[in-house]
Amino acid sequence: MVAMQRHQWLFPATECVHIVSFAFAIGPIALVDLSLFDVGLGRRPTAQIVRSMELWTISGLILILFSGMLLFSTDPDHYYLSSAFQFKIVCLLLALIFNYTIHRKIALSEASSGMVSRMVAAVSLILWVAVVFGGLFFAFQ
Repeated sequence: MVAMQRHQWLFPATECVHIVSFAFAIGPIALVDLSLFDVGLGRRPTAQIVRSMELWTISGLILILFSGMLLFSTDPDHYYLSSAFQFKIVCLLLALIFNYTIHRKIALSEASSGMVSRMVAAVSLILWVAVVFGGLFFAFQ
């Protein structure tokens, strides 16, 4: 994208939006995961946390995708050929699919067992941390 290359402040600003967007998206998901682990947020039901955080999560994910596409457009070959970037994208896709299928079903269910909830929360946290680390590893390639 020409504008991103012409204005030296635009790329770092977009990168900041991208990083902050992860906090908006992954933060609420992590709160749900902690709730599935029975840690934090007192006695609020996990389903209530999911519903109350949904707007933050969706907003963050939308910002992540748009800012990520802008960053990608500055040098597609550099991103596409990077193994760290490929790792990040695979983990992101897996995390999104997992979050809106199994994770969501367990988090909204009141009948799930403690062990299943903990396993789902662990997988969710691992996938989202892998996405973040993929981005960090890309930055230092």
